Amino acid sequence: MTDYGHDLLFGTFVTPTNSPPQHPVEQAIVADRAGLDLVSFQDHPYQGRFHDTSTLLAYAAAKTERVRLTANVTNLPLRPPAVLARAIATLDQLSGGRIELGLGAGGFWDAIEAMGGPRRSPGESIEALEEAIEIIRGIWNTSERGRFVVEGKHYQVDGAKRGPAPAHDVGIWIGAYGPRILRMTGRVADGWIPSWQYLKNGTDDLVRMNENIDDGAAAAGREPAAVRRFLNIGGRFATQSGGFLQGPPDQWAKELAEMTLSHGITGYFLASDDSATTETFAHEVAPAVRELVAAER
Repeated sequence: MTDYGHDLLFGTFVTPTNSPPQHPVEQAIVADRAGLDLVSFQDHPYQGRFHDTSTLLAYAAAKTERVRLTANVTNLPLRPPAVLARAIATLDQLSGGRIELGLGAGGFWDAIEAMGGPRRSPGESIEALEEAIEIIRGIWNTSERGRFVVEGKHYQVDGAKRGPAPAHDVGIWIGAYGPRILRMTGRVADGWIPSWQYLKNGTDDLVRMNENIDDGAAAAGREPAAVRRFLNIGGRFATQSGGFLQGPPDQWAKELAEMTLSHGITGYFLASDDSATTETFAHEVAPAVRELVAAER
């Protein structure tokens, strides 16, 4: 059993559809008012039916009051890291410290290339991601006065100006599945965001992937708990059980509490574009999970 001991966070994973235009923002407001911790949007800039996620995050931040927001996850090949760093820091300042950085190495390479982005091999995309994280942290580090230079294979900066610094310590949370990128996540990232639907072997995959992150952290002299573990989930509320996250709220609470206590997951993003589903998750599931986990801890 692995419990990394973090406080629990609950949020939504909202589809950034642009028809009707206000719907994803309205769902962010629902989550905010319901007391959830986070709202996230996928970032696929090549999708014509989606809003631009960077713009959507800014607009949603202006329309909400307390909820934190993030891309889930940012498409790095179409978001230059030095510019991305300034955009995130600016939005974090304007929102009062409510922005996090979900970050991905990229995928759907045909679509990325069609938008003018690079095509990278799996190994190249991991190299580029690690270089990007170094650049992003360097732009945010306004306490350092030396010349900022990163001579990467995929990204280079030479004398780039630092700043602005974010309003709070923005988390860099990586969407990742393979062993190499998971070890890199353990070395340099603050969090990990997989999706349950892509874990073909369920909790067996979580065990293996957590071990890869822990190994990466240990190799870098970090504690495994330095990397918070999230999970994108989907499900259906019903009166009778029909499987994992298919049933009444108390079933959901027991299953998620077990996920936390046995597999270290302490942040849950529920895929929801429906107000009633979001409110049930916020009002009935989240507090029950917190109570169950607190009792076991």
